[in-house]
Amino acid sequence: MRILTQYPKEIKVFLAASLINAIGSALMWPLVTMFVFDELGRSMTDAGFVILIQSIGGIAGQLLGGALYHKVGVKKLIIGALALNAAGLLLLPVLSHNWPVFIAMMGLIGLFNALSMPAIQAFIGFRFADQRGELFNIVYVANNIGVAIGTALSGFLADISYSLSFSMNGVTSAVFAIFFLFYLKQVGTGSDTAAVKMKRLSPQNESAWALLLDVRVYLFMAVGAMLLNLGNSIWNTGVSPFIISEGLPKQMFGYLWTLNGVLIFVAQPLIGLIKRLAAQTITAQLTASALFYLSGYAAILMFHSFPGMVLAMVLTTFGEMLIAPAIPAFLSENGGKQAPFYLGLAGGIGSAGRVLGPYMMGHLYDIGQLTPVAWLAVITATASALFFVIHSLVNQRWMKNQAAATQKKAVTATH
Repeated sequence: MRILTQYPKEIKVFLAASLINAIGSALMWPLVTMFVFDELGRSMTDAGFVILIQSIGGIAGQLLGGALYHKVGVKKLIIGALALNAAGLLLLPVLSHNWPVFIAMMGLIGLFNALSMPAIQAFIGFRFADQRGELFNIVYVANNIGVAIGTALSGFLADISYSLSFSMNGVTSAVFAIFFLFYLKQVGTGSDTAAVKMKRLSPQNESAWALLLDVRVYLFMAVGAMLLNLGNSIWNTGVSPFIISEGLPKQMFGYLWTLNGVLIFVAQPLIGLIKRLAAQTITAQLTASALFYLSGYAAILMFHSFPGMVLAMVLTTFGEMLIAPAIPAFLSENGGKQAPFYLGLAGGIGSAGRVLGPYMMGHLYDIGQLTPVAWLAVITATASALFFVIHSLVNQRWMKNQAAATQKKAVTATH
């Protein structure tokens, strides 16, 4: 709270709105697998397929959101995406018992929800460029306080009505859209506005193909994130059905995510210490993140028990705290005026893990319960660490080349 006092009112209002939206989102997303498995009485393979369709929509939304940012404008893109997401969520309870329609609606919800993500991240990165690193972390913490509150309620709401969770998420998404309608109108007045900054930083006829070829900026980092997202599907497509199969109360799954949200808030000093001592650069934070995820998945593999899952949640939360603000900060710093494109591109590639993970793990769970699912998570985390190391080495080499070129120019100029 002491840190927040140094920021202007517009940032504090934005954080409050993000918190409310995160609470609504957290009421639904942990329950989708449970809803399909428990309420609709379908297999975990079917549950994984629903998450797959939703994730494909999310990939399309991330890519489309990044590409449309400068063409449509931040205001229309964010408000339109949130409004469409709200409409889909409010219709979902009515249409949920028609299986094909339910699948299609989940795909659209994934699309609309992801459409606003690169736009919101780019808005933060452009408007608050001098403080973007701190703000990405603070927004991340605020969102996860909302996750802690929402997931604490989600298990109880599941016992009452899954439809109530979906509807409340729709309401909060609509409120978030209305907030941005007035918020962007307010910050868009005056000479030093977000709109002016967007125009000043608009692209200069650079083709998408040319941007794609600059793989140093995004590719290895995005593939590493994709692998972590694949492995992280273990919670909804391994731990969730394990809790139900063991006859444990559904609230215990919510408690795991409540622990996640609480840790993200209270363990910030510890993460700050890790960054100072062992992961001072963004690239080092990415590698450390993968190692924490790996240790967490190993805990699930070794201990088929709720205490083991609590330990795994602690370890993977540390990994999450390192990677979540690092990726948008790196892309905002290295992507320049093309940061929205790279944010959407990296987000889309990363979301591919959410496409592959639930379906693969749902199938593995139907075959062999939790053990093969945990093995897959361990393997993907190991591969992710290797990709982050490659990302670090490639960027170190690039920075050395840039420094050498700059020095050469300076020497030439003096002569």
